[in-house]
Amino acid sequence: MSQKLLYSLTRPLLFALGAETAHDLTLPGLRRAHALGLMAAVRKPRPDPRTVMGITFPNPVGLAAGLDKDGAYIDALAALGFGSIEVGTVTPLGQPGNPKPRMFRLPSKRAIINRMGFNNHGVDAFVQNVQASRFYQDKQGVLGLNIGKNAATPIENAADDYLVCLEKVYPYASYVTVNISSPNTQNLRQLQGASELDALLSQLKAAQLRLADKHKRYVPLALKIAPDVDAEQIKNIAGALLRHKIDGVIATNTTLSHRDVDRVRHGLEQGGVSGAPVFALSNIVVRALKLELGDAIPIIGVGGIMSGKDAAEKMTVGASLVQLYTGLIYAGPSLVHDCAEAIRVQHG
Repeated sequence: MSQKLLYSLTRPLLFALGAETAHDLTLPGLRRAHALGLMAAVRKPRPDPRTVMGITFPNPVGLAAGLDKDGAYIDALAALGFGSIEVGTVTPLGQPGNPKPRMFRLPSKRAIINRMGFNNHGVDAFVQNVQASRFYQDKQGVLGLNIGKNAATPIENAADDYLVCLEKVYPYASYVTVNISSPNTQNLRQLQGASELDALLSQLKAAQLRLADKHKRYVPLALKIAPDVDAEQIKNIAGALLRHKIDGVIATNTTLSHRDVDRVRHGLEQGGVSGAPVFALSNIVVRALKLELGDAIPIIGVGGIMSGKDAAEKMTVGASLVQLYTGLIYAGPSLVHDCAEAIRVQHG
Protein backbone atom coordinates (compact mmCIF):
# COMPACT_ATOMS: atom_id res chain seq x y z
CA MET A 1 0.00 0.00 0.00
CA SER A 2 1.44 3.37 -1.00
CA GLN A 3 2.26 6.01 1.60
CA LYS A 4 -0.25 8.40 0.05
CA LEU A 5 -3.08 5.88 0.09
CA LEU A 6 -2.29 4.79 3.64
CA TYR A 7 -2.27 8.39 4.86
CA SER A 8 -5.50 9.18 2.97
CA LEU A 9 -7.14 6.38 4.98
CA THR A 10 -5.57 7.46 8.28
CA ARG A 11 -6.12 11.20 8.03
CA PRO A 12 -9.92 11.21 8.61
CA LEU A 13 -9.37 9.32 11.87
CA LEU A 14 -6.78 11.83 13.03
CA PHE A 15 -8.87 14.81 11.89
CA ALA A 16 -11.81 13.47 13.92
CA LEU A 17 -9.70 14.24 17.00
CA GLY A 18 -8.70 17.64 18.32
CA ALA A 19 -5.53 18.95 16.65
CA GLU A 20 -3.32 18.73 19.74
CA THR A 21 -4.76 15.32 20.74
CA ALA A 22 -3.95 13.96 17.28
CA HIS A 23 -0.44 15.40 17.55
CA ASP A 24 0.05 13.79 20.95
CA LEU A 25 -1.05 10.39 19.60
CA THR A 26 0.77 10.50 16.27
CA LEU A 27 4.30 11.04 17.55
CA PRO A 28 4.31 8.10 20.01
CA GLY A 29 2.69 5.99 17.27
CA LEU A 30 5.46 6.97 14.89
CA ARG A 31 8.05 6.03 17.51
CA ARG A 32 6.43 2.60 18.01
CA ALA A 33 6.35 2.00 14.27
CA HIS A 34 10.04 2.89 14.06
CA ALA A 35 10.91 0.55 16.96
CA LEU A 36 9.08 -2.29 15.19
CA GLY A 37 10.98 -1.69 11.96
CA LEU A 38 7.87 -0.58 10.07
CA MET A 39 9.48 2.67 8.90
CA ALA A 40 11.82 0.78 6.57
CA ALA A 41 9.01 0.81 3.99
CA VAL A 42 8.91 4.62 3.90
CA ARG A 43 10.03 5.89 0.49
CA LYS A 44 13.13 8.00 1.09
CA PRO A 45 14.35 10.83 -1.14
CA ARG A 46 17.30 10.16 -3.39
CA PRO A 47 20.60 11.64 -2.17
CA ASP A 48 20.88 15.27 -3.23
CA PRO A 49 23.54 16.77 -0.97
CA ARG A 50 23.67 20.53 -0.42
CA THR A 51 26.33 22.37 1.57
CA VAL A 52 24.76 25.22 3.55
CA MET A 53 26.25 27.05 6.57
CA GLY A 54 29.30 24.83 6.09
CA ILE A 55 27.19 21.71 6.73
CA THR A 56 26.46 19.02 4.14
CA PHE A 57 22.74 18.22 4.15
CA PRO A 58 21.89 14.82 2.56
CA ASN A 59 18.93 16.43 0.81
CA PRO A 60 17.43 19.94 0.95
CA VAL A 61 14.14 19.07 2.72
CA GLY A 62 14.17 19.46 6.50
CA LEU A 63 11.71 19.18 9.36
CA ALA A 64 10.81 22.56 10.86
CA ALA A 65 10.91 23.16 14.60
CA GLY A 66 7.66 22.87 16.54
CA LEU A 67 6.63 19.31 15.75
CA ASP A 68 9.00 17.82 18.35
CA LYS A 69 9.49 20.50 20.97
CA ASP A 70 11.36 18.28 23.46
CA GLY A 71 13.51 16.30 21.04
CA ALA A 72 11.78 13.10 22.15
CA TYR A 73 11.03 11.65 18.69
CA ILE A 74 14.18 12.42 16.70
CA ASP A 75 14.87 8.87 15.52
CA ALA A 76 11.32 8.21 14.33
CA LEU A 77 11.11 11.52 12.49
CA ALA A 78 14.51 10.99 10.86
CA ALA A 79 13.18 7.70 9.43
CA LEU A 80 10.84 9.73 7.19
CA GLY A 81 13.81 10.73 5.05
CA PHE A 82 14.40 14.35 5.99
CA GLY A 83 17.71 15.95 5.07
CA SER A 84 17.73 17.58 8.51
CA ILE A 85 15.72 17.48 11.71
CA GLU A 86 15.12 20.65 13.73
CA VAL A 87 13.68 20.21 17.22
CA GLY A 88 12.47 22.71 19.84
CA THR A 89 11.72 25.49 20.56
CA VAL A 90 13.23 24.87 23.99
CA THR A 91 13.46 27.34 26.88
CA PRO A 92 15.74 27.36 29.95
CA LEU A 93 12.97 26.20 32.29
CA GLY A 94 10.06 23.92 31.51
CA GLN A 95 6.73 25.67 31.01
CA PRO A 96 3.20 24.51 30.18
CA GLY A 97 2.54 27.01 27.41
CA ASN A 98 -0.81 28.66 26.89
CA PRO A 99 -4.13 27.21 28.08
CA LYS A 100 -5.86 24.58 25.93
CA PRO A 101 -7.39 24.48 23.39
CA ARG A 102 -4.53 26.18 21.59
CA MET A 103 -4.26 24.46 18.20
CA PHE A 104 -6.95 24.49 15.50
CA ARG A 105 -7.18 22.96 12.03
CA LEU A 106 -8.74 24.90 9.17
CA PRO A 107 -9.04 22.11 6.56
CA SER A 108 -10.73 24.17 3.84
CA LYS A 109 -7.73 26.50 3.91
CA ARG A 110 -5.12 23.77 4.52
CA ALA A 111 -4.03 25.77 7.54
CA ILE A 112 -3.48 25.56 11.28
CA ILE A 113 -3.76 28.25 13.93
CA ASN A 114 -1.72 27.69 17.05
CA ARG A 115 -1.01 29.62 20.22
CA MET A 116 1.06 26.92 21.93
CA GLY A 117 3.42 29.30 23.71
CA PHE A 118 6.70 27.34 23.76
CA ASN A 119 5.32 24.44 25.84
CA ASN A 120 8.31 22.22 26.68
CA HIS A 121 10.05 20.45 29.57
CA GLY A 122 13.10 22.72 29.68
CA VAL A 123 16.57 22.61 28.22
CA ASP A 124 18.06 19.99 30.58
CA ALA A 125 15.40 17.39 29.66
CA PHE A 126 15.74 18.42 26.01
CA VAL A 127 19.49 17.78 26.02
CA GLN A 128 18.97 14.38 27.67
CA ASN A 129 16.55 13.42 24.87
CA VAL A 130 18.99 14.54 22.19
CA GLN A 131 21.83 12.59 23.80
CA ALA A 132 19.66 9.45 24.00
CA SER A 133 18.79 9.47 20.29
CA ARG A 134 20.61 7.12 17.92
CA PHE A 135 20.51 9.93 15.38
CA TYR A 136 22.80 12.00 17.61
CA GLN A 137 24.88 9.14 18.97
CA ASP A 138 25.66 7.67 15.55
CA LYS A 139 25.97 11.09 13.84
CA GLN A 140 23.35 9.97 11.32
CA GLY A 141 22.49 13.42 9.97
CA VAL A 142 21.96 17.13 10.50
CA LEU A 143 20.33 18.12 13.79
CA GLY A 144 19.14 21.68 14.40
CA LEU A 145 18.35 22.73 17.96
CA ASN A 146 15.94 25.66 18.28
CA ILE A 147 16.10 27.94 21.34
CA GLY A 148 13.77 30.54 22.84
CA LYS A 149 12.98 32.46 26.01
CA ASN A 150 10.67 31.64 28.90
CA ALA A 151 7.34 33.46 28.99
CA ALA A 152 8.06 34.75 32.50
CA THR A 153 11.39 36.31 31.50
CA PRO A 154 11.04 40.07 30.90
CA ILE A 155 11.79 40.98 27.30
CA GLU A 156 14.70 43.19 28.41
CA ASN A 157 16.34 40.07 29.88
CA ALA A 158 15.61 37.82 26.88
CA ALA A 159 19.28 37.53 25.90
CA ASP A 160 20.01 35.79 29.20
CA ASP A 161 17.61 32.95 28.30
CA TYR A 162 19.04 32.53 24.81
CA LEU A 163 22.58 32.45 26.21
CA VAL A 164 21.66 29.79 28.80
CA CYS A 165 20.12 27.60 26.10
CA LEU A 166 22.96 28.18 23.64
CA GLU A 167 25.52 27.11 26.23
CA LYS A 168 23.62 23.88 26.98
CA VAL A 169 22.66 22.78 23.47
CA TYR A 170 25.84 23.83 21.65
CA PRO A 171 27.81 20.56 22.09
CA TYR A 172 25.00 18.48 20.57
CA ALA A 173 23.84 20.63 17.65
CA SER A 174 24.75 20.62 13.98
CA TYR A 175 23.38 24.17 14.04
CA VAL A 176 21.42 26.28 16.53
CA THR A 177 18.34 28.33 15.61
CA VAL A 178 17.48 31.46 17.58
CA ASN A 179 13.69 31.83 17.52
CA ILE A 180 12.65 35.47 17.96
CA SER A 181 9.55 35.19 15.80
CA SER A 182 6.88 33.18 17.60
CA PRO A 183 3.72 35.28 17.94
CA ASN A 184 2.67 33.33 21.04
CA THR A 185 5.22 34.60 23.59
CA GLN A 186 4.36 38.13 24.66
CA ASN A 187 6.61 40.83 23.15
CA LEU A 188 9.01 38.28 21.63
CA ARG A 189 8.84 39.84 18.18
CA GLN A 190 10.14 43.09 19.64
CA LEU A 191 13.55 41.41 19.39
CA GLN A 192 13.31 41.86 15.60
CA GLY A 193 13.60 45.63 16.13
CA ALA A 194 16.86 47.20 14.99
CA SER A 195 18.47 48.08 18.33
CA GLU A 196 17.12 45.01 20.15
CA LEU A 197 18.32 42.69 17.40
CA ASP A 198 21.80 44.23 17.33
CA ALA A 199 22.17 43.82 21.08
CA LEU A 200 20.96 40.20 21.01
CA LEU A 201 23.06 39.10 18.04
CA SER A 202 26.15 40.76 19.44
CA GLN A 203 25.90 38.71 22.64
CA LEU A 204 25.04 35.49 20.82
CA LYS A 205 27.91 35.84 18.37
CA ALA A 206 30.40 36.42 21.19
CA ALA A 207 29.05 33.33 22.99
CA GLN A 208 29.21 31.26 19.80
CA LEU A 209 32.87 32.11 19.26
CA ARG A 210 33.69 31.39 22.90
CA LEU A 211 31.90 28.03 22.75
CA ALA A 212 33.60 27.16 19.45
CA ASP A 213 36.95 27.65 21.15
CA LYS A 214 35.85 25.70 24.22
CA HIS A 215 34.47 22.71 22.29
CA LYS A 216 36.92 22.91 19.37
CA ARG A 217 33.97 22.89 16.99
CA TYR A 218 32.17 25.74 15.25
CA VAL A 219 28.38 25.36 15.35
CA PRO A 220 26.51 27.71 12.99
CA LEU A 221 23.81 30.07 14.27
CA ALA A 222 20.60 30.73 12.32
CA LEU A 223 17.96 33.36 13.11
CA LYS A 224 14.27 32.54 12.61
CA ILE A 225 12.13 35.53 11.65
CA ALA A 226 8.45 36.31 11.13
CA PRO A 227 6.60 36.85 7.84
CA ASP A 228 4.96 39.97 9.27
CA VAL A 229 7.84 42.34 8.48
CA ASP A 230 7.93 45.23 6.04
CA ALA A 231 10.65 46.19 3.59
CA GLU A 232 12.45 48.46 6.06
CA GLN A 233 12.45 45.77 8.74
CA ILE A 234 13.81 43.22 6.28
CA LYS A 235 16.61 45.62 5.36
CA ASN A 236 17.42 46.16 9.05
CA ILE A 237 17.37 42.43 9.80
CA ALA A 238 19.60 41.66 6.82
CA GLY A 239 22.04 44.37 7.88
CA ALA A 240 22.23 42.95 11.40
CA LEU A 241 22.79 39.42 10.09
CA LEU A 242 25.68 40.64 7.95
CA ARG A 243 27.23 42.83 10.66
CA HIS A 244 27.27 40.05 13.22
CA LYS A 245 28.24 37.32 10.74
CA ILE A 246 25.25 35.13 11.56
CA ASP A 247 25.44 31.91 9.56
CA GLY A 248 21.89 31.57 8.27
CA VAL A 249 18.32 32.87 8.42
CA ILE A 250 15.10 30.85 8.55
CA ALA A 251 12.18 32.58 6.87
CA THR A 252 9.52 32.35 8.14
CA ASN A 253 7.52 31.52 11.23
CA THR A 254 3.69 31.72 11.39
CA THR A 255 1.76 34.86 10.48
CA LEU A 256 -0.51 36.99 12.63
CA SER A 257 -2.54 37.89 9.54
CA HIS A 258 -5.91 36.13 9.54
CA ARG A 259 -7.06 37.85 6.35
CA ASP A 260 -7.26 34.62 4.34
CA VAL A 261 -8.92 32.54 7.05
CA ASP A 262 -11.24 34.90 8.92
CA ARG A 263 -14.43 33.54 7.29
CA VAL A 264 -13.93 29.87 8.20
CA ARG A 265 -14.50 27.99 11.45
CA HIS A 266 -11.75 28.78 13.97
CA GLY A 267 -10.38 31.42 11.59
CA LEU A 268 -10.53 34.14 14.21
CA GLU A 269 -8.83 32.15 16.96
CA GLN A 270 -5.86 33.99 18.42
CA GLY A 271 -2.47 32.68 17.34
CA GLY A 272 -0.15 32.22 14.39
CA VAL A 273 -1.44 30.93 11.07
CA SER A 274 0.60 28.26 9.28
CA GLY A 275 0.02 26.25 6.13
CA ALA A 276 -1.11 27.39 2.70
CA PRO A 277 -2.11 30.97 3.72
CA VAL A 278 1.46 31.82 4.77
CA PHE A 279 3.09 30.60 1.53
CA ALA A 280 2.97 33.88 -0.41
CA LEU A 281 3.92 35.99 2.65
CA SER A 282 6.89 33.77 3.35
CA ASN A 283 8.01 33.94 -0.28
CA ILE A 284 7.92 37.73 -0.24
CA VAL A 285 10.26 37.75 2.77
CA VAL A 286 12.57 35.12 1.26
CA ARG A 287 12.81 37.05 -2.01
CA ALA A 288 13.49 40.35 -0.23
CA LEU A 289 16.12 38.79 2.03
CA LYS A 290 17.85 37.26 -1.00
CA LEU A 291 18.09 40.69 -2.62
CA GLU A 292 19.67 42.10 0.56
CA LEU A 293 21.94 39.17 1.42
CA GLY A 294 22.91 37.79 -1.98
CA ASP A 295 25.04 34.71 -1.41
CA ALA A 296 26.59 36.01 1.81
CA ILE A 297 24.09 34.32 4.16
CA PRO A 298 21.91 31.34 3.15
CA ILE A 299 18.15 31.33 3.61
CA ILE A 300 16.16 28.32 4.79
CA GLY A 301 12.65 28.70 3.41
CA VAL A 302 9.68 27.55 5.47
CA GLY A 303 6.01 28.44 5.36
CA GLY A 304 3.11 26.98 3.43
CA ILE A 305 4.91 24.22 1.53
CA MET A 306 2.08 21.83 0.73
CA SER A 307 3.47 20.14 -2.41
CA GLY A 308 6.65 19.48 -4.32
CA LYS A 309 5.81 22.42 -6.58
CA ASP A 310 5.69 24.71 -3.54
CA ALA A 311 9.10 23.50 -2.36
CA ALA A 312 10.66 24.15 -5.75
CA GLU A 313 9.13 27.63 -5.84
CA LYS A 314 10.57 28.40 -2.40
CA MET A 315 14.00 27.57 -3.81
CA THR A 316 13.34 29.70 -6.91
CA VAL A 317 12.67 32.81 -4.82
CA GLY A 318 15.93 32.43 -2.92
CA ALA A 319 16.01 29.58 -0.41
CA SER A 320 18.98 27.21 -0.21
CA LEU A 321 17.00 24.64 1.81
CA VAL A 322 13.35 24.21 2.81
CA GLN A 323 11.55 22.95 5.90
CA LEU A 324 8.13 21.34 6.37
CA TYR A 325 5.58 21.19 9.17
CA THR A 326 1.91 21.94 8.45
CA GLY A 327 2.14 20.41 4.98
CA LEU A 328 2.95 17.06 6.61
CA ILE A 329 -0.34 17.17 8.51
CA TYR A 330 -2.35 17.69 5.33
CA ALA A 331 -0.31 15.68 2.79
CA GLY A 332 1.36 13.07 5.01
CA PRO A 333 4.92 11.72 5.04
CA SER A 334 5.09 11.32 1.24
CA LEU A 335 5.49 15.11 1.09
CA VAL A 336 9.16 14.73 2.09
CA HIS A 337 9.93 12.64 -1.00
CA ASP A 338 7.76 14.78 -3.29
CA CYS A 339 9.50 18.00 -2.22
CA ALA A 340 12.98 16.52 -2.48
CA GLU A 341 12.26 15.15 -5.96
CA ALA A 342 10.77 18.43 -7.23
CA ILE A 343 13.82 20.36 -5.98
CA ARG A 344 16.21 17.81 -7.46
CA VAL A 345 14.56 18.08 -10.87
CA GLN A 346 14.26 21.88 -10.94
CA HIS A 347 17.24 22.96 -8.83
CA GLY A 348 19.63 20.01 -9.04
